[in-house]
Amino acid sequence: MNEIFIYENTLPKAYHQALLALENYGEITDCADWDTTQKEISVTICIGYPLEEPMISKLFIGGPKELEQYRQEVLDGILDFEIEKGNWTYTYHDRIVNYPLHGEKVGSYLNQIDFVINELKRNPSSRRAVILVRDPSIDAFDGDPACLQHIQYFIRENKLHCKVLFRSNDACKANFMNMFAFILLQKRIADALDIEVGTYTHRANSFHCYEKDFNMLKSYVKAINDPNEDNEYDYIDDWDEIMEEYKPEIDNMVKELKSH
Repeated sequence: MNEIFIYENTLPKAYHQALLALENYGEITDCADWDTTQKEISVTICIGYPLEEPMISKLFIGGPKELEQYRQEVLDGILDFEIEKGNWTYTYHDRIVNYPLHGEKVGSYLNQIDFVINELKRNPSSRRAVILVRDPSIDAFDGDPACLQHIQYFIRENKLHCKVLFRSNDACKANFMNMFAFILLQKRIADALDIEVGTYTHRANSFHCYEKDFNMLKSYVKAINDPNEDNEYDYIDDWDEIMEEYKPEIDNMVKELKSH
């Protein structure tokens, strides 16, 4: 597999460079579990100033409503109830705040955000502030196991740095929203610690695009390479206000899903 490292100051620039790398260096491989082929690389994406504007790329499948819904799913767990209803086996939010414990503590659950905050307050130089998402007792037997594996936080030079590992990451349909949401989670934890946000590093062992989306990838690459295309927008005082307008619609959707 081709191994790519990307460093950019901002989220959309890093995301766009990752798409270009996939198009230029991706290898076509089989994806038997989904009966298709894929273009694939391994990529490490490091963003130097993840909160610096512009934060939004228009080159993802969705818009302000979809981004706001995903933000709420990851940060607030608005769809965690789908697990109790038996429709899903996990959400990232549920794994993060209700991780099942084993051994003598079986039957108990750990809020890993609280753990990370308390650990970094205990020892700001700690290397133990890890959020585990993979649960082998479930994922080893699930046909669609969690793609996110773990998140690790470091305080260095009084800034909170975040390292995220995905075993598998859909480049065109998921990656941008993943990074956006986990940067906002990083900010939430940094605010709780009263420190600044540092770098955000996103590792995808399989950064891929499925065959049915090859044309989507090509259209994104064309837009990135076009100097006349405006592919980046501010989040604060721009998209955040548009996203706010969709909150009532998302609330109604959640209520409708809960009622069935």
